[in-house]
Amino acid sequence: MRALLLLCWLLCLPIAQAQVRPYDDIVDSGVLKVAVYENFAPYSFKEGEQPRGVDVDLARALAESLGLKLELLWVSPGEKLDDDLRNVIWKGHYMRPGVLADLMLRVPYDRDYSQKRNDVGELANEQVVMFGPYQRERWQVAYDSRRLKEVPTIGVFQYHAIGVELESVPSFYLTSVLGGRLAGKTRHYPGSAAAFEGMRKGEVDAVMALRGELDWLEFQARDPQVRNADNTYPNLGQPEWDIGMAVHESNRQLANALDETLDGMVRDGRMQKLYASYGLRYELPGFYQDVQ
Repeated sequence: MRALLLLCWLLCLPIAQAQVRPYDDIVDSGVLKVAVYENFAPYSFKEGEQPRGVDVDLARALAESLGLKLELLWVSPGEKLDDDLRNVIWKGHYMRPGVLADLMLRVPYDRDYSQKRNDVGELANEQVVMFGPYQRERWQVAYDSRRLKEVPTIGVFQYHAIGVELESVPSFYLTSVLGGRLAGKTRHYPGSAAAFEGMRKGEVDAVMALRGELDWLEFQARDPQVRNADNTYPNLGQPEWDIGMAVHESNRQLANALDETLDGMVRDGRMQKLYASYGLRYELPGFYQDVQ
């Protein structure tokens, strides 16, 4: 009963006291607060107490470019990205009152999303600036060539079991595409790493997940019989997308300063080298592909 009353009291607390730090205050503090997703290898995770991952290393490089120390804010993903932006960038969360990040990484860089409007016609994320594309992500299938010789089309998964994360895009896709004919061979796991381990144990012959996640898992496994399929995914709404960053709309000065550093890292090869250090293929975001 006391726990319920405490929760109700917390829910009723105003969280307007969470304040966005202006650029000058960030510099004066000597610290850049960056939000990254927790338990999200190879992008942001911990080995013991040591933060690791592409986004962690990128956040550190961005902080150092401003002469600042890095403070990580570990975030659990909400049901929608809108929730994460609200809780991290502009309003705060009742479980973490008064705490906002100066910068959030791994935000889709997509004009349609940034211009999305709510039910009353207002910009859904008008308090957020999304900028700095630094990677193109896509969905990928990896398979064990000892049990599956090739993947010419996804139709092979009518006959070969494939593992996916529960309630993920690959899950919804494989159980509905081709009139649902792949649903019977689609096996669900708590996460991509568990699905990959299921493939290594012979429970499934393939896995569908984010390319970055599979690159990382393959890099650790070092098994030459695990290969990546090179095929398209018919009727998959968004097979590829660009990843960028976000700040509060009042903090465009911070965005401009970080954008300059980020652009240099992409153009001079440091970004590709950072990804390669985790065994990941690096694909330029569309912005850089268009100007080449």
